[in-house]
Amino acid sequence: MENEYTDGLVSVIIPVYNAEKYLTDTLNSIYGQTYKNFEIILVDDRSTDRSAEIIAEHIKTHPEIVYVLQEKNGGAAVARNTALAAAKGRYVAFLDSDDIWVPEKTERQLKLLEENDGAFAFTAIEMIDDEGNLVKKKRKVKVKVNYKFLLRNTMIPTSSVIIDRSKTGSFSMPLRRSGQDYATWLKLLRNGTVAYGINEALTRYRVGHKSLSSNKFKSIKQVWEIQTKDEHINKFSAFFNVMCFTFNALKKYLF
Repeated sequence: MENEYTDGLVSVIIPVYNAEKYLTDTLNSIYGQTYKNFEIILVDDRSTDRSAEIIAEHIKTHPEIVYVLQEKNGGAAVARNTALAAAKGRYVAFLDSDDIWVPEKTERQLKLLEENDGAFAFTAIEMIDDEGNLVKKKRKVKVKVNYKFLLRNTMIPTSSVIIDRSKTGSFSMPLRRSGQDYATWLKLLRNGTVAYGINEALTRYRVGHKSLSSNKFKSIKQVWEIQTKDEHINKFSAFFNVMCFTFNALKKYLF
């Protein structure tokens, strides 16, 4: 399985839709990583702003960028799946087009995976506004997250995740307009895989232009559907999980 991928290469998955305001800062945070072996897959979901022009400028000096223009707008899950299919790296990392990585993030996570013979790593985040100013300090994470815990908690920020595909095999995201990241983490953890967290804010999550509806607890219906339809959990257990999930999400986002 490992031979299918380029060992040591991290494929960064970035869906792009009208991201002209933030894209350069996001890309600069990848160039500034202490770990250097990257390919950056930018999937343009039919942006109507200057995103494509900005990417073209970056490609001139960064040959590690792979640009893909979607035939039509399909949403983040479709764009990420396009990138996953094109990715050559043993490792895949997810990054939204407006979020930022701290320089040592990738190096720290790969070391953590190696030390634990792990397949899945994530970090804590801090929240920034449109101008990059800190609006909320570190949101704590557990150093180990398993399937059972994730059923009742929102804990894994998408832009912080790195997956070792030599251990998980190829995977794709469920085609949901929202909640596809949560559904994917459950799918990857259901066989006993553990997600290893770094309880330091190595990822900066931009909230200035995002409403609360963009957060994982935006649709309790989505969580219910993922658990009952994707995970085939009985409705009694799923109801209890969703109530716990809702309480924990509200506590995290409001306090």
